[in-house]
Amino acid sequence: MRIATLGAGTMAAALVPHWAAAGHEVVIGGRDEDQARALAEGLGARHAGLTTAADGADVVLLAVRWEGVDWTLEQAGAPEGRLAGKVLVDCGNPVEVERFTVTTEGGESLAERVARVSGARVVKAFNLCHAAVWRDMPRFDGRPLAVPIAADDRAAADVVGELVRLVGGEPVDAGVLEQARNLEAMAAIVIRLLFGGAPETTVFNLVRGEMKPTA
Repeated sequence: MRIATLGAGTMAAALVPHWAAAGHEVVIGGRDEDQARALAEGLGARHAGLTTAADGADVVLLAVRWEGVDWTLEQAGAPEGRLAGKVLVDCGNPVEVERFTVTTEGGESLAERVARVSGARVVKAFNLCHAAVWRDMPRFDGRPLAVPIAADDRAAADVVGELVRLVGGEPVDAGVLEQARNLEAMAAIVIRLLFGGAPETTVFNLVRGEMKPTA
């Protein structure tokens, strides 16, 4: 499978090595050309400008700060339909860090906006943790990390679920893409904790409890 990134920061640097190690072809595109080129060289991957990075890709990882999403999509050819129909993973969070609330409150989520602007088959995933978690993927009380996925397209969700497993997590169906609003709000809580000095491995982890029959 060919995976392209729109963004070459900490999230791309944490996630992509797992996929490259599994044998997937990777193309790195980023707003900072030097940073994108350095990441690509470190992975033995190919570097491309944002305008062409996603061409021919099976999956696109959108990994830029929320303030830069519109510009990045424009540079990647969203207005011309170049992302239409592609599986696109949105791992961003529109969270301001004064009150730690989502900037999209009362409206569509960032993921829904990306889907509307790009025409891509957007999957919300990987948004609830610091990049350090995805880089090393620790286990939590002996369990893999549960990774919620929200998407309207089930086939696209299945593709991203496999990418979750390659990182070391366990995909969890969080419902349709509208549920990205809730996932982004959950991320605001984690971000607030991280800004308050919590360890980088601070996460939500779903525990599927079992009721034991009473005697």
